[in-house]
Amino acid sequence: MLRCGQMMLAQALICRHLGRDWQWEKHKKQPEEYHRILRCFLDRKDCCYSIHQMAQMGVGEGKSIGEWFGPNTVAQVLKKLALFDEWNSLAVYVSMDNTVVIEDIKKMCWSPPQSSSAAHSSAHLHRSALGRSKNTAGFCTGWKPLLLIIPLRLGINHINPVYIDAFKECFKMPQSLGALGGKPNNAYYFIGFLGNELIYLDPHTTQSFVDSEENGTVDDQSFHCQQAPQRMKIMNLDPSVALGFFCKEECDFDNWCSLVQKEILKQQSLRMFELVQKHPPHWPPFIPPTKPEVTTTGAELIESTDKLFELEEEFEILSV
Repeated sequence: MLRCGQMMLAQALICRHLGRDWQWEKHKKQPEEYHRILRCFLDRKDCCYSIHQMAQMGVGEGKSIGEWFGPNTVAQVLKKLALFDEWNSLAVYVSMDNTVVIEDIKKMCWSPPQSSSAAHSSAHLHRSALGRSKNTAGFCTGWKPLLLIIPLRLGINHINPVYIDAFKECFKMPQSLGALGGKPNNAYYFIGFLGNELIYLDPHTTQSFVDSEENGTVDDQSFHCQQAPQRMKIMNLDPSVALGFFCKEECDFDNWCSLVQKEILKQQSLRMFELVQKHPPHWPPFIPPTKPEVTTTGAELIESTDKLFELEEEFEILSV
């Protein structure tokens, strides 16, 4: 499931920097942003979204290294790691209790950079017609691109058929990043559907280790599909899933809300999730997450892997 989470996040970053219509072509020279995205996911401890960082951050979610991660745990891990990622500057919202709160998302996406105290007042006074502005310190105070993840339980032991149509509708939305899920002991990244079958990518393929070259580029062939996507019957899906959506601008989020109201919430009973305007009064107050005052994401750097298992005291688990 960690690899599936990486795949969903990577798709969000591609939409963020290269556009949703971008397609990879073998042996074609790619822009610098593309190689920078790849470097975020290299299997090294100093890479923001490496498997090491995700596994280590999962400790704070009660998951030991090597333990199975569910879709919700992966979503929480991505939410925490994104706080340390200043380049992509994503606002990651993970819904709670099957409820998406519009007020909370807009509050989070319009939050000014915490490194500038003056940004809060200028963010609302100097929004340009494009919805993005800069304060005197040069920090962007506009809408932060939104990665919206909605963990769901669509049944007890098996998916409830009443949710199938709404689940499929989510893949049709232009903001869709697909879904995290699978079946017992198998994690998949679902990217679409055909009839009553889901189309998915399976990350369980052993690959050779890849590192960046001296010029900063990455041998990227193993980062892309070497074979056609696979399919599975939707009724074989484990009921624990997480939907992903990316909204680069505020208008994208407003459009997503309209589509949800029209296509997902039209059913009066057994809705897949709820979309509400205001923060529920019985919930704790919503405070947009900020980067913790630590110099590590929880995975300390080691000069040599030979020292990795010499002392148990070498690692300190930091809760974020």
